[in-house]
Amino acid sequence: MKKQTMNLMSKSLLATVALLGVLALPACVTINIYFPAAAAEKAADKIIDDVWQLKDGVKTPQVKTPEMPADQPATSPAK
Repeated sequence: MKKQTMNLMSKSLLATVALLGVLALPACVTINIYFPAAAAEKAADKIIDDVWQLKDGVKTPQVKTPEMPADQPATSPAK
């Protein structure tokens, strides 16, 4: 009787560990998103300008910068 109870507990523990392993596996997935440096810098400049405008309470004219063509790959500066 004790051996049968022990065997049942072992199977239950093994099933629990297996279930936890299956549930923990998706938590190990990482998604990397890369932004073009020029677009990120442009967005940062716009945010800074907007913040300064709100702080000063004065609306200054926005300077329009040329858009980067979508078919042109982003390049990083040479080191």
